[in-house]
Amino acid sequence: MSPRLTDPEQLKELLGIPFTPEQTACITAPPAPQVIVAGAGSGKTTVMAARVVWLVGTGQVAPEQVLGLTFTNKAAGELAERVRKALVAAGITDPDVIDPDNPPGEPGISTYHAFAGRLLTEHGLRIGLEPGTRLLADATRYQLAARVLREAPGPYPALTRSFPTLVSDLLALDAELAEHLVRPEQLDAYDTGLLDALATAKLSNEELRRIPATAEARRELLSLTRRYREAKRSRDLLDFGDQIALSAELALTRPEVGTILRDEYRVVLLDEYQDTSVAQRLLLSALFGSGPGTGEPTGHAVTAVGDPCQAIYGWRGASVANLDDFPSHFPHADGTPATRYALSENRRSGGRLLHLANGLAAPLRAMHEGVEALRPAPGAERDGLVRCALLPTHTEEIAWLADSLAHLVRTGKAPGEIAVLCRTAGDFPEIQAALVARDIPVEVVGLSGLLHLPEVADLVAVCEVLQDPGANASLVRLLTGPRWRIGPRDLALLGRRARLLVHRAAHGDDEDDDPDRRLAEAVEGIDPAEVISLADALDTFLDGGGEEDDRLPFSAEARVRFARLAAELRDLRRSLADPLMDVLHRVLATTGLEVELSASPQALAARRRETLGNFLDVAARFAAVDNEATLLAFLGFLHTAVQYEKGLDNALPGGENTVKVLTAHKSKGLEWDVVAVPGLVTGQFPSGQSRDAWTSQAKVLPHALRGDTATLPALHSYDAKGLKGFKAEMKEHQHTEELRLGYVTFTRPRTLLLGSGHWWGPTQKKPRGPSPFLDALYEHCAAGYGEIEVWADAPEETDENPALAEASADHAWPLPLDDTALARRRAAADTVMELLARPEAPEVPADAPDVPA
Repeated sequence: MSPRLTDPEQLKELLGIPFTPEQTACITAPPAPQVIVAGAGSGKTTVMAARVVWLVGTGQVAPEQVLGLTFTNKAAGELAERVRKALVAAGITDPDVIDPDNPPGEPGISTYHAFAGRLLTEHGLRIGLEPGTRLLADATRYQLAARVLREAPGPYPALTRSFPTLVSDLLALDAELAEHLVRPEQLDAYDTGLLDALATAKLSNEELRRIPATAEARRELLSLTRRYREAKRSRDLLDFGDQIALSAELALTRPEVGTILRDEYRVVLLDEYQDTSVAQRLLLSALFGSGPGTGEPTGHAVTAVGDPCQAIYGWRGASVANLDDFPSHFPHADGTPATRYALSENRRSGGRLLHLANGLAAPLRAMHEGVEALRPAPGAERDGLVRCALLPTHTEEIAWLADSLAHLVRTGKAPGEIAVLCRTAGDFPEIQAALVARDIPVEVVGLSGLLHLPEVADLVAVCEVLQDPGANASLVRLLTGPRWRIGPRDLALLGRRARLLVHRAAHGDDEDDDPDRRLAEAVEGIDPAEVISLADALDTFLDGGGEEDDRLPFSAEARVRFARLAAELRDLRRSLADPLMDVLHRVLATTGLEVELSASPQALAARRRETLGNFLDVAARFAAVDNEATLLAFLGFLHTAVQYEKGLDNALPGGENTVKVLTAHKSKGLEWDVVAVPGLVTGQFPSGQSRDAWTSQAKVLPHALRGDTATLPALHSYDAKGLKGFKAEMKEHQHTEELRLGYVTFTRPRTLLLGSGHWWGPTQKKPRGPSPFLDALYEHCAAGYGEIEVWADAPEETDENPALAEASADHAWPLPLDDTALARRRAAADTVMELLARPEAPEVPADAPDVPA
């Protein structure tokens, strides 16, 4: 193809983009290894598309010789569209310009996983992989793992968690082994050696004694993982982790594959490279970098783009070290490190917002080479505004946030240009309710957010009780909810009966047993596998109430309700083997949840039914992949979704004109005019909770076996001092991760950032107060870059949480029903009873209450 471009100015003119000198340098760099450290909002996708146009337009490469990889189908689609439009704008693929007898090809742009899958399809036979192997979707993974767990012979005394939790734990360990290319026998040998070493060590506290217990549990979980892998092999199935691990093995052991790929793709673009796992890095470097075997550098034209300050997926297997070490993993042909470039002009946010983000990210820039502070676009130095507030209580904070957003909407801001970003989904119900109460359209984004909303939580609670009789916390939710309305006295008596059943069945006269403590732990959900089961106690009411055994003074109404609920649950359990959607719809019909939502006040009811519909859509997509999907597999899927939404939930904000409420993790890559960040309080954001540690979680791979072990905390000795040092390092590691998440969060708004916190949480006995993030916002505003709307004084030492005082005041239990909802429900019931009493065929009268179906 003859060159169409000879000068960067031509490219600017053709594409209509005023590239910065930084961008121009990255775009026009020679076809050689390079890494671009692209700051938030610096136009990395634009640069990648323009680089393809430059290399193709200058005749250095044909379009079909370009490979572009990114993480999601949406990102791949956007990059492909951007490249296509840029090539057309440059006249390279314009139908009116190109030679019809020799049309150019298309760049190959896909996800990392799709590329690995294609690699195995074309070359898998080289490592003995049959071409008929099928890819497992998430639904089938959970279904197969649940089946393996049910059929495992056991016993597994160290695995004491519930079945749905064990399903997600099994898949988590399998994924970690794949992400770090660790063979099961390596992990088995490590834990065996660890147990041998700990057998003679003096384990002086409970945390140290938990290490060997965790190692035992991990060995048992590993045996289940092996059975799961054998089940996959026997069915010729692979999951995403297998795809990456096997393609990495292929690249590392068959050098000819790299030769073929480098000849096919003369230019490679790697997007979001800071989010790649160790296995993905080994795959890519073996194909296009140092090469396997001899390690001779290929000098291939690989451009990686990423930002170490936005590496927020470490818990999902990503390793930020991949971006830092790119120059050595992908050297030039002469062995010198790849060239490092930087993009630092942010064209999204105003200068005052960037001043805040730069201050927060200063420690991160010191940790990573090549990262520069963000600069605003010329003329935008004084744009953007921060408003912060510290309220006395959590309730007042939510009200302030809702009032602020309502004012913006009333004064012309489109709801779709506003987002509320939270560290976790715990506050979603309160935020949603506060916005709905102010007539602001709102959308909760993501499965983990839906699971916190009451209508979905009620449905899931019934499912958990059906699947696991030990799901005491879920059963208590149902018993004390608006349908069964069991009071405290009868609930306490039910707990006593459950305790007595256990005492008679298992403990006899064991003086060491403390049933009160065991019951409290069971109800709190501390150990879902506890033998104390409120569901078992509930079942006794189907057999005469058990009066002859314990003569507990249950109220007559409670006996009736307990018996009805027990019969209902027993009947529903008969359908557990049915298809998932049949089970869910039967639960809804039996419990009357949809009717309850219809009886709610109309404005809120519409959103609640929509929320329930969104959740059922998730279930339907899960079931559509595997017609035999079971409730157990689905509950395991939901359990994992709650834990950081580990790759399960690809839901993105819809196009409706609604305020979006989502977690900070899900906001990466998105932007809005206005972003509100509540919950900036001590211990919450940044979170004080460290990542799952391999010393206490069986599903976590020990750091020593991971491919990025050099960047992770190490346990140097098995004593109190060694464990204390390890915990301190883990805390520091978590602090850095939270700093990255904060940086991502505070670089999402274009014009306005609202940040808030409170002193008194909803249930805390001690005040929380502003977190370091909110302190940073306060200092930023005090320096003249924003507005401090409210800043409540710290409580006195003798002050008590007013929320607790309100909670401890005398309230009716069960809580009274909503007057409007109760009136609607009774009117509907009267209408139904009247129609049923008529001998002729019933007809709905014209003046019947309007109760939506």
